Amino acid sequence: MTKITHVVEHDVYTTTEEESPAEEVARKGKRKRLFLALGASVVVLGGLYFAYDAIFASRYVSTDNAYVGADVAQVTPLVAGPVVEVTVQDTQAVKRGDVLVRLDDTDARLALAEAEAALQAAERRVRGIVATDSGLASQVAARGAERAQAAARLASRKADLDKARIDLERREALAASGSVSGEELTSARNAFNIASANLRSAEAEQALAAANQSAAASQQRANSALIEHSTVDTNPEVAAARARRDRAKVDLERTVIRAAVDGVVTRRQVQVGQRAQPGTVLMMIVPTQQAYVDANFKEVQLAKVRPGQPVTLHSDLYGSDVEYHGKVVGFSGGTGAAFAVVPAQNATGNWIKVVQRLPVRVALDPKELAQHPLRVGLSMNVTVDVSE
Repeated sequence: MTKITHVVEHDVYTTTEEESPAEEVARKGKRKRLFLALGASVVVLGGLYFAYDAIFASRYVSTDNAYVGADVAQVTPLVAGPVVEVTVQDTQAVKRGDVLVRLDDTDARLALAEAEAALQAAERRVRGIVATDSGLASQVAARGAERAQAAARLASRKADLDKARIDLERREALAASGSVSGEELTSARNAFNIASANLRSAEAEQALAAANQSAAASQQRANSALIEHSTVDTNPEVAAARARRDRAKVDLERTVIRAAVDGVVTRRQVQVGQRAQPGTVLMMIVPTQQAYVDANFKEVQLAKVRPGQPVTLHSDLYGSDVEYHGKVVGFSGGTGAAFAVVPAQNATGNWIKVVQRLPVRVALDPKELAQHPLRVGLSMNVTVDVSE
């Protein structure tokens, strides 16, 4: 039975209409069909979810928290000097070996000329030492001959002394009998004294000759030590001078600063007239052909991610029409929070658990990069196939 309320000119009255059995059965059948449709929809949606999870979601992990990166090359001078020329501008593409900056090379050229002169002087000194060594060897031989000569004189003086001794002893024996005059005895004694003096002189000469020979030999050994086991080219003094010359030559070459990699110039901070100092960053070169992607996956997504798995990427720059392919290279050593300046935990003990993200390095296909270049910092959408 159904109650119907009517309103007529501010008067309200209620009438009651009875529902027929056929209408009640139709109404209940309609409600039942609605509940059955709702249940079927829930079952279908659940089945679709489980099918999606089994077929797709369990095979792939995705994130849009990913950005293009590259190993940026900083251009820094290795020698000091005023800048006389800057040949590149920001956004300019360069090749490895291209000239970027020229420094004033006046000081470097003078240093090279000085080093060249020092090398030549060292070579001449060594050649002089080699020549002196031959002369010292001749002196040692001459001192040896003098020593031999002194030894011969010493032997002669010994023989003279022996003869004078014998003559003196013979005359002294005959002097007692009067057979030898006093004058003759005196002459024999004088001869003996002279022979003794000559012997002592010969001994002194021999000692001097031996000392001269030893001194000459020592001088030769000292001179030979400077050139022993070496030639003019391999002599340590010449090698040191050559190294200083080579260093001066390298410093001269370094006054021309060249690109170390292929890439795009960015953040140029050098101007003509500026004095460049070693270690000062003049500009940066971004090697766009060696770009990679760091994808920051949630820690709950990484259970099945392994190095070498294929990756599909899309850039916000080109949209979904351009697809990049790559592979997982490896994982970062820590999450972003682990290396943050302000840690998640503080001294008061307050702490809120937050799902962490771990950077995953993805290498890109160089051919695709050449067709559609990327720049450092661009956003990427990354999907990793974890089924392999």
